[in-house]
Amino acid sequence: MEKELKLVQEWDKTFSLSDKVNHEKVTFRNRFGITLAADLYYPKNRGEEKLAAIAVSGPFGACKEQASGLYAMKMAELGFLTIAFDPSFTGESGGEVRNVASVDINTEDFQVAVDYLVNHPLVDENKISIIGICGWGWSCFECCSNWYKNQSNNHIDNVQHV
Repeated sequence: MEKELKLVQEWDKTFSLSDKVNHEKVTFRNRFGITLAADLYYPKNRGEEKLAAIAVSGPFGACKEQASGLYAMKMAELGFLTIAFDPSFTGESGGEVRNVASVDINTEDFQVAVDYLVNHPLVDENKISIIGICGWGWSCFECCSNWYKNQSNNHIDNVQHV
């Protein structure tokens, strides 16, 4: 049985919070039963339209309090709803043994992040992208490959590996 996640509620990032975005902690579970922790960002002055969304993770070995969180926050400043998530076995996310990688599980992590965005009430489900930074780029491409093979309604419209 997985331990309950204890998410840090105060600002714990390596960068300052922008005054242009809202931030909240969210969690979602992958099909392997691992709960993932994520930071959700969206523009403060968003209007009434649903937003294009982006899921961000990486670089390999890092956590959402570092580069992926900064990327997500900057994209939210540009008008996107974003989530920066810790993959299974890292950061605030669940999974034992810690600090390991699995192609199957980490690909699933990106897929479930997209599922979270598809179902979010502020998101236009037809405008979802993913960004894999550095070593997490491979899981972006694997995620899209699996998504397009297995889904009749494809939601991912852009993939970036930076």
